[in-house]
Amino acid sequence: MKVAYTGWTWIKNNEKSQAVQMLEQSFRECKYLGYDTVENFAFIADYYKDDPQELVRLTENCGVELVNLYGSFTTDVEASLATAMAQVDFLAAIGGKWFNCQHGGYFGEGGPLERPTDPAYLDPICEIANRLGAYALEKGVKVCFHPHFGTCVFSQSDIDYFAAHTDPACVFFCFDTAHTTVAGIDPAALIRQYGDRIGYMHLKDVDTYALTTAEGAAKMATFRPLGYGNVSFPAVKAALEEVGYDGVLCVELDNPVISNYHSAEVSRTYLRDVLGL
Repeated sequence: MKVAYTGWTWIKNNEKSQAVQMLEQSFRECKYLGYDTVENFAFIADYYKDDPQELVRLTENCGVELVNLYGSFTTDVEASLATAMAQVDFLAAIGGKWFNCQHGGYFGEGGPLERPTDPAYLDPICEIANRLGAYALEKGVKVCFHPHFGTCVFSQSDIDYFAAHTDPACVFFCFDTAHTTVAGIDPAALIRQYGDRIGYMHLKDVDTYALTTAEGAAKMATFRPLGYGNVSFPAVKAALEEVGYDGVLCVELDNPVISNYHSAEVSRTYLRDVLGL
């Protein structure tokens, strides 16, 4: 298995020249720490739409391989597909292999972030994933759907519904150990259940003690660097080996407490010293 780090958290300014500098910083810091593989949000395609090879040259200069971009959908099928297909086209143009995606979620809507499984939300998301997955495979890209807190695909029943209504030949999963844990699911058990559909993995730790009192969006504030929470990553690794997964393990941390570099360093040390990766 290959370790990676996601760099979207470095980008704090949407103005192109500054965003590109922050992107380059993420590449160079990740490389220095021993992450040869990186991912980022799909919005970075906007900075290089006139010349995708400019981004390729940047990754080559920094010594990293950008293998994954990450986008999101609304329940507007055609609008979401138009955006996502363009992002997949860009990803294919730069040699990327995986496209992570999720429902954009209920954030900002008001009301609960955790809701019962609802086909009214899930059916259009399944349609988008099926059509995008078939389109992406023709470009050499795997679509990997990411169950995520605050979205319509989060709980075990959501995941099971999504799996039953999408084509396993072209729609894969990116499970995230933190979001899985917040959903009350054992990550290792979920890996064993859907092992043949896992295309990509996200690793985050969770402080489950803090989680016991967190409500709403504060649940995502319980995410931690690897080894600073209670997720059993040796059990996760064992489950992945059991199902024959030999892909990317991408570390992500939405809100680093000290800095992106510090969190990436802590997690890289854990990966090396505890998991032997």
